[in-house]
Amino acid sequence: MADILYFGALKEQLGTAEETVDLTSDIKTVQDLTVFLKKRGGAFEHAFESSIFIRAAVNQTHAKFDAPITNNDEIAFFPPVTGG
Repeated sequence: MADILYFGALKEQLGTAEETVDLTSDIKTVQDLTVFLKKRGGAFEHAFESSIFIRAAVNQTHAKFDAPITNNDEIAFFPPVTGG
């Protein structure tokens, strides 16, 4: 089971900060996971409709969407952060 964390506006939009997901054999990358989440419909479909507005981390390290993931990982999603 993989731990999925949601931060910032994603957390608010989805109504949850975290969940545990059993990654099936066809979910091998962060991108695959976003496709799986989007297929849930509703708020998930809207939240994951464009990866331009989402950043990811795997095991607390920023990751690109082609990064590999397994059931032992923690995958976090958060909106882009700007600073000044």
